[in-house]
Amino acid sequence: MRPRDIPVCGSASVTALFKQNPDSIKRLFFDAPASSRLGKMASYLAQNKRPYRMVQPAELQKISGTIHHGGVVAIIAAPELREPTLDEVADWGKAREGVLVLDRIGNAHNLGALVRTAAFFGIRKIVLADDQQQALPGESAYRIAEGGMQYVDVFRVWDLPGLCRALADTGYDVAGAAVASKSPVSKAMREIGPNRPVALVLGNEETGLSANVAAACTRFVTIPGTGNVESLNVSAAAAVLMWALWPGRKTLADGE
Repeated sequence: MRPRDIPVCGSASVTALFKQNPDSIKRLFFDAPASSRLGKMASYLAQNKRPYRMVQPAELQKISGTIHHGGVVAIIAAPELREPTLDEVADWGKAREGVLVLDRIGNAHNLGALVRTAAFFGIRKIVLADDQQQALPGESAYRIAEGGMQYVDVFRVWDLPGLCRALADTGYDVAGAAVASKSPVSKAMREIGPNRPVALVLGNEETGLSANVAAACTRFVTIPGTGNVESLNVSAAAAVLMWALWPGRKTLADGE
């Protein structure tokens, strides 16, 4: 493994990678059971002089760094995450793009689950905090995302409160997820309406939104529960909130 290379593991993730960006695959490794499913991929790599090889399970585990490799591992260059420009943010608003903002989500599995959910609902823009606590796209996140990484654009921002303010200035409703909020997400669905762009901001699994990021939100939303437990896991909460703030608003407006 080169320092800037990462393994993408599992049939779903590697298949999505090949479908969306085949040239990103630098090398491919697989076990015997997976070989029968990879003929088209192997042919493409051979034509483009990219190495591929069937290996024993022990070697595949070593290459991938995990026992959860699913029988196939593609090696790619780690994505270079950049900051969006103000013009790009303005274009997002004009197109009413959904934006998912992650404030120090520290668990790579949670990041992968969030990416998978965002891809499922068609939320293409994901912004990460440029913070040492923030998990970044890597082996675990790609694997848990089940191919979702190929359907989102991931950015990394040093000044996350500034990004939230820029979104608000562009016309976004910047909705911070908060356990203690008295504003249920159902109220936000009605107040925002179907056409206004929304950015959903999720905080760290343990500490929630940072004070500066919270101050830059235009509203807070919560998911009402029984109170038996304090909150949902961030990825479970995000799935509910993403549905409510994007397809759910359209469903409400259509009277379905």
